[in-house]
Amino acid sequence: MIIYTKHAKEKFKILEEQGFSVKKELIEKAIESPDLIDYSQSPLLVVQKSIDEKHILKVVFRKENGIIKIITFYPMRKRKLKK
Repeated sequence: MIIYTKHAKEKFKILEEQGFSVKKELIEKAIESPDLIDYSQSPLLVVQKSIDEKHILKVVFRKENGIIKIITFYPMRKRKLKK
């Protein structure tokens, strides 16, 4: 089961107003098959998923008694590696 905090629910509208639409399916896909998992904020987990050529989605969540609680999420531009 996945639940969303009030902040996370509001984040959908905020991003939509800024011209960046994120669907629940994308957040759930990031959790199910992330490109990267960051455990450094434990007990919070931060997963990262590529969403297109220029952007990644980061999702911050917590697992409690088999329930995944989405705290927040945010798109970011991919960084180019310097040579």
